[in-house]
Amino acid sequence: MKQKKLIIFMPSIEGGGVEKNLFIISNYLTSKINDISLITISNKYKKKFNKEIRIISLKSNFWNSVGRRKKFLLSLLLLIIEIFKDRNILVLCFQGNIYCTLLCRILGIKIIVRSNSAPEGWSQGIIKYYFFKTIFKFANKIIVNSYEFKKRFKNKFNLEATCIYNPLDKGEIIKKSKITNTIKFNKQKLNIINVGRYTDQKDQMTLLKAINLIKNKVNFKLIIVGRGIKKRELINYINLNNLNENVQLINFTKNPFNLMRSSDLFILTSIYEGLPNVLLEALTLKKFIISTDCPTGPKEILLNGKAGNLFKPGDHKKLSKLIIQYRKNRNKELKQIKIGYKNLNRFDFDKNLKKYFNLIKEFLY
Repeated sequence: MKQKKLIIFMPSIEGGGVEKNLFIISNYLTSKINDISLITISNKYKKKFNKEIRIISLKSNFWNSVGRRKKFLLSLLLLIIEIFKDRNILVLCFQGNIYCTLLCRILGIKIIVRSNSAPEGWSQGIIKYYFFKTIFKFANKIIVNSYEFKKRFKNKFNLEATCIYNPLDKGEIIKKSKITNTIKFNKQKLNIINVGRYTDQKDQMTLLKAINLIKNKVNFKLIIVGRGIKKRELINYINLNNLNENVQLINFTKNPFNLMRSSDLFILTSIYEGLPNVLLEALTLKKFIISTDCPTGPKEILLNGKAGNLFKPGDHKKLSKLIIQYRKNRNKELKQIKIGYKNLNRFDFDKNLKKYFNLIKEFLY
């Protein structure tokens, strides 16, 4: 039987953790699958993909600036066109899972869905709950990126999912961390870093509130790397509380690893996640981590607190105490870092990429 063409569906590429996995997985699959296409409206990221991947997009760069839902609809139209050209395809969906799954069900096309973040972030409310539960049943396979995520999928929707961890390329992260950055930390201070989009999900406001409580107790420098709709709100809080000398917001950068390497402490304040790449990257660079115990991923990565400290999402008072305690337990912290780094083999680059191919291979013929 002839091998199916693989179409990867990712309408809006925005430069976050999901996108990192998209680039890695897509490029790896070119060595295993003959015919791969990518449907996206964000064509400015073309250079991130192997030349063997056919990019199906719109020619005008105007569409890069439209909202995510419009990108979803435009991408669905492009997918319909591809299906009518040749029905011998398999869809691997990274985004817009419900829209794409429903379309594939209607047109009789097999689809593998990769769900990127915990259900708490996208299935609130009884209508959404039943909608997601019904549509997800139509997917031929569901991939999640943590075992906690898999358990929540089962408990919430009574659906089976396959866990494949995010493929971690430690060598590439270490290599990039040695490229110098023009932005510097102050070695005389406690250097703290947070990397993530300025959104409700990432909740950097909790970090700023915690820092505000200890600004007269700890000599620190905080750098937050990101971009997003909450930037103005964060800047206003920094100005209102006279944090300008200690806190710096810098725009999203493709290579934050030198800054991470130069820091003392990495803090994640997310309300929900899937499996946060930034924690894997921080552990690769042997940084101590304080993270929310949010669904899903941080607790699994940090081995339930053995490889870093956890606190309840939104609890800025607890976070402030954990920052103060950071310097007091140096031996314990070094032990936690060592445990975390040692256990990164779970996320091995080659091992998890092979799992992706082996799963996809089941539906290629």
